[in-house]
Amino acid sequence: MDGKSGSKTYKIGQAAELLGIKPFVLRFWEGEFPQLEPLRTASGQRMYSEEQLGLVREIKHLLYDEGLTIEGARKRLEEKGSSDLLREVRAELLAIRDLLAGKDGSNTEVRS
Repeated sequence: MDGKSGSKTYKIGQAAELLGIKPFVLRFWEGEFPQLEPLRTASGQRMYSEEQLGLVREIKHLLYDEGLTIEGARKRLEEKGSSDLLREVRAELLAIRDLLAGKDGSNTEVRS
């Protein structure tokens, strides 16, 4: 089944099977991790995108492999989200710097 974005989506049972966990675990984690928000059909059926499955894999790794608590895993995901945002902003600023350096013809190096 395809979602609006054209990417593959999975019903909760399909997603749980792919991830090796029970559907009730997915429903529980939805309440514990605000980042985990599956799409909903008009009838309320949960549909997990590939991106959501990746997030669930990361949650599973943090909880089961690294042995973090729910709170610890939540904090780790929040920190990762912040650092990802900072990396994106830095990349955009560097691109702007390079664009401006090319337009004015100077070869002065700016340290980041």
